Amino acid sequence: MLNILFIQGAQGTIGTSDLAVNTTKAAVELNFFDLALKGGWIMIPIILLGFVAVYIFGERYYTIRKASKIDHHFMDQIKSLIHKGKVDDAMMLCQSNDAPVARMIEKGISRIGRPLNDVNTAIENVGNLEISKLEKGFPALASVSGGAPMLGFLGTVMGMVQAFYNMSTAGSNVDVTILSGGIYLAMVTTVAGLIVGITAYFAYNILVAKVESVVFNMEATTSEFMDLLHEPVK
Repeated sequence: MLNILFIQGAQGTIGTSDLAVNTTKAAVELNFFDLALKGGWIMIPIILLGFVAVYIFGERYYTIRKASKIDHHFMDQIKSLIHKGKVDDAMMLCQSNDAPVARMIEKGISRIGRPLNDVNTAIENVGNLEISKLEKGFPALASVSGGAPMLGFLGTVMGMVQAFYNMSTAGSNVDVTILSGGIYLAMVTTVAGLIVGITAYFAYNILVAKVESVVFNMEATTSEFMDLLHEPVK
């Protein structure tokens, strides 16, 4: 009889323990949507900034990657055509390549016959315009990387103010949950702001590195073209 009662008691204890664990898990699990709702209205601009950052990064990454692609034999073909005196064919070859390098060389070819300083200046002007086009949207992405965490901290401060206000109005019925609950909800905005800000920061630096690679190729191609113009006429 004692063994039966012990077994039944143990089963009851195990059942109660499992119920407590399941209840704890249910209380801990929160999805992103629930957290976003708990953050309040300030989560709206933070989420919008996140979408802006993703759009700018995707659009710029595709554009910069497209700009960096050009035929490796492009300059060899340009040299061959210019040596043969086929300047018009060289211009057409440049126009058939939709890349910043090709547009720079096209401008240089159109200035052949003028002083070399004028040719170099014309190429540099086109290069600066092309770089400006590639960096379109960078200031906005940089603003997101700095602005999103600030909005998150603003939401946290507002939540703290609300929590202390609720505690002051509670009078003698102050409960720990009044303060801890307000702080918990306020910290959600900080987490969201930091996630968006850090993501935008890394995205910005990735794009800057890609642009620097394109600029290096543009400078190398310009030097190669200017060397071509310095070659003595055979």
